[in-house]
Amino acid sequence: MTEYMRNSDAFTWSMESDPRLRSTVVTVILLDRTPDWDAMRSRFETISADLPMFRERVVYSPLSAPPRWVPYQDFDLDFHIRRVGAPAPATFDTVLEMARIAAMEDFDRARPLWKATLVDGLADGGAAVVCKFHHALTDGVGAIEIAMRLFDLTEESDHPPGTPDAITPPNGEAWWRDYLDSMRFDAERASNTVMEVVKSVPGLAFNTIRHPIATAGDAVETAASVFRTVRPVNETGSPLMTERSLVRHLDVHEVPLQQLRDAGHRGGGSLNDAFVAGVAGGLRLYHEKHDVEVGDLHLCMPVNLRTEEDAPGGNRITLMRFDVPVAEVDPAQRIARIHRRTSRVRDERSLPYTQLIAGTMNLMPRWYIGSVLRHVDFLCSDVPGIPVPLYLGGARMTAQYAFGPTIGAAVNVTLLSYIDTCELGIDVDTGAIADVDVFHSCLVDGFDEVLSLARPAP
Repeated sequence: MTEYMRNSDAFTWSMESDPRLRSTVVTVILLDRTPDWDAMRSRFETISADLPMFRERVVYSPLSAPPRWVPYQDFDLDFHIRRVGAPAPATFDTVLEMARIAAMEDFDRARPLWKATLVDGLADGGAAVVCKFHHALTDGVGAIEIAMRLFDLTEESDHPPGTPDAITPPNGEAWWRDYLDSMRFDAERASNTVMEVVKSVPGLAFNTIRHPIATAGDAVETAASVFRTVRPVNETGSPLMTERSLVRHLDVHEVPLQQLRDAGHRGGGSLNDAFVAGVAGGLRLYHEKHDVEVGDLHLCMPVNLRTEEDAPGGNRITLMRFDVPVAEVDPAQRIARIHRRTSRVRDERSLPYTQLIAGTMNLMPRWYIGSVLRHVDFLCSDVPGIPVPLYLGGARMTAQYAFGPTIGAAVNVTLLSYIDTCELGIDVDTGAIADVDVFHSCLVDGFDEVLSLARPAP
């Protein structure tokens, strides 16, 4: 049967009827020198052969079936991977500007949804790779798994590239075949739903007889959890960051991984809690700079649902929205309060129903999907990276930054760890935050507040 998008991927795809909700992910890889181009190109060719979606395009389906992946018979690797010389002044800011433009550009939706550009000739003798992919291809953790197929652990490749298989073109079947597949998909979806209900009825009936009050309470709590997941947000928590636009500004910051983890533990939380607390502190300081009072702000945070059995492609996350105490001045108290809230979110009863919820949302009007996300204040994503040095085509990777999409928020801050450093990719919607230099300074100060809790680095 046709390979349809999972419901969560289809949701990511369909919400882009509002271009402010585009799910474009950009990563910037810094290298100490120019890599061997042929080796790099060959590795991307192998990845595109091993992971079918890298050689497939998205096609809309008839009826109510989600979009589907189909092989792209005109696939041209040299369209997707390119090499350019860095324009003047050939600094890191030059690379960031190239990444910013890539983040704002939509994809050619007649082709596979990714690109990679090698930028060589940087002023410091190094090089960079700007990668761009649609979030429907994979999530952050999946992208790290894919990256391990790209990088080596030494200057010499420890596994030679394989020989890609030939692309299987569409078979040119009659137009009604798409309708037949969609009807089968709808029938199978309905059958699966009925079977789940039938399987749950005996247990539900037994529990209702034995523990009627507890069973009713569980049902109410589950329904409330689902409502919290899908409810629209009617206004921003911030009275300052209210506008949204299509213009982005990218920036970076680095913090020591061990110190951020230690600060989290000393505040009664985790590294992720300390990370969110640092961003929250920066947002508080930014509002103070503008003499604007702020309380709790709406945070959207991806929750990883990926298991060891899942393939790297596709999304295995769910987006959870909740409020965080930005106004809390004491960094330890801020971490502790954030930890309590994030712990509740990770235990939400709605999490096992992520695909069912996403499937239902895909049937909702597009304006409703936008209302669920458009008034979120900020987005934080913590992606555990690689703890050892990596190489690409003989060149050593010195840093890697991920810039996640804002999808309706004023700013997305993505933490991607590499060796002993937390590298922050900051994607700002300038319609919400126009004075980006002031915001960046406040964000740095917010992390300094949190890091003050940690033991000094040896």
